[in-house]
Amino acid sequence: MSIAMTVPVGKAETNTADDTLKQTSRDASVVSEAETTDGFHLVIDALKANDIDTIFGLVGIPITDLARLAQAEGMRFIGFRHEQHAGNAAAIAGYMTQKPGICLTVSAPGFLNGLTALANATTNCFPMILISGSSEREIVDLQQGDYEEMDQLNAAKPYCKAAYRVLHAEDIGVGVARAIRAAVSGRPGGVYLDLPAKLLAQTIDAQKAKNSLIRVIDAAPRQIPAPDAVQRALDVIKGAKRPLILLGKGAAYAQADADIRALVEKSGIPYLPMSMAKGLLPDTHEQSAAAARSFVLQEADVVVLIGARLNWLLAHGKGKTWGSAPKKFVQIDISPTEIDSNVAIAAPVIGDIGSCVSALLAGIDSSFGKPDAAWTGAIAERKNKNLAKMAATLDQNPSPMNFHSALRAIRDVLKTRPDINVVNEGANTLDYARSIIDMYEPRKRFDSGTWGIMGIGMGFAIGAAVVSGKPVVAIEGDSAFGFSGMELETICRYDLPVCTVIFNNNGVYRGTDVNPTGGKDVAPTVFVKGARYDKMIEAFGGIGYNATTPAELTKALQEAIASGKPTLINAVIDEAAGTESGRLTNLNPQSAAMKK
Repeated sequence: MSIAMTVPVGKAETNTADDTLKQTSRDASVVSEAETTDGFHLVIDALKANDIDTIFGLVGIPITDLARLAQAEGMRFIGFRHEQHAGNAAAIAGYMTQKPGICLTVSAPGFLNGLTALANATTNCFPMILISGSSEREIVDLQQGDYEEMDQLNAAKPYCKAAYRVLHAEDIGVGVARAIRAAVSGRPGGVYLDLPAKLLAQTIDAQKAKNSLIRVIDAAPRQIPAPDAVQRALDVIKGAKRPLILLGKGAAYAQADADIRALVEKSGIPYLPMSMAKGLLPDTHEQSAAAARSFVLQEADVVVLIGARLNWLLAHGKGKTWGSAPKKFVQIDISPTEIDSNVAIAAPVIGDIGSCVSALLAGIDSSFGKPDAAWTGAIAERKNKNLAKMAATLDQNPSPMNFHSALRAIRDVLKTRPDINVVNEGANTLDYARSIIDMYEPRKRFDSGTWGIMGIGMGFAIGAAVVSGKPVVAIEGDSAFGFSGMELETICRYDLPVCTVIFNNNGVYRGTDVNPTGGKDVAPTVFVKGARYDKMIEAFGGIGYNATTPAELTKALQEAIASGKPTLINAVIDEAAGTESGRLTNLNPQSAAMKK
């Protein structure tokens, strides 16, 4: 328990040794009775009581001392250049550990910067707590114009699982406990905790403060599926001729790796991993249908969804992506309201993924037949055809490099280091890397996720490096990198083993657009030609490389990983390479009107 003491100063009434001894005794008694702590220390104590040891954030009024004291009390504080990236680091830390990542920001604008990351964490089901200082309630509520005045609690509510405000020091323990439980229980997500400036300076009796702390017990209790739901699901699966298991990032978050692998292998059912579920089983596993994705989605008759939602990433479970073959869905989800959200679910299994998968696994006995050989054979044939076609593309060595030749070089290096964390964002950079870079271990791939947003790169890279202590390779489009590029300084300041590889093709999607007016301004999608991003990291003491060929890229990446230092590789890509909007062209409307 950290204690800030208020100590009254005693007066010595005589100079005798006996009187001095009596006075000292009286003073000690007074000190003991008057020991106090304050809101700053109590927030730290509440977090530490729940084994939270790291804070990501950016200091300023009114939380600077909170960060200082947290560090003094043995917590790790990772200071960022922008709150959104601190929030992204906290979110990915929560995903990796199943404990809420903590992001600390200042009031109003700082809070709003963190709110983007909070909303993204909630959408992606990452447990995270955004803690922000705020202005005094009396002035905010009367709208009297306080410093950075904003009703942050109500601003946060639409974008998170829960939002709380603590007004009295004796309630800090409860507030932190409620935030932790809300963030990790049920479907995980983001939580906002509002701490007005006046609260942090409040003093409270130390013993009373200690008694107010809460260590959260069983924050995410198991939710056991109903036996009849499990049996219904097994019956649907048994009746399938062309079954498919679809793994989402929720399956990876569950850390039920052994049971998920056993379910796949014992059932013999082909599986398709979503991007952040890659590595739950090695991408080279014989039952992986990733290389035949379009085929299996169209032709499967029963699809078992494990920690995956039928949202836009899966074409909402309908349309040409899913073909004309009739489908039945088995869906494992902790939230009953997710069921039937887009299509009818024949067999919902409600509970935590670990418990549900374990129950299904127990029901697969010797009477449970393997999938039809015609189905698995057709998948293997399609896989082999697509893999051969991809191999031929990857074997090409154009000059300048394109996405495929550069990613081949990265793939071959990462194959030797399955322990490395991979962060990936961009448009074409994300699309191609997802299908080319194989993953071999779970929770090692982090990307744009459910919202498909840009700007997660450096925050995720820092969070992954801090939490895991393992190297990170961040594969970034040049446009995506621009959202969080200043965090290179953060990476260098904390000497993190992060290698950022920027696919530089001089623009958004491509660097070939021109201004149709012939004016001086470049086209909306074009960046500075021939930019040297490697010089940026050198400005902060990191190591920069400029690579124009796959061989140079291979050498640079090998050296970067071996160094264990902050590094950046400027990978020069053909500016004509890439497709506008990547694989999301259908979501980017084009004007059909012609100006006469």
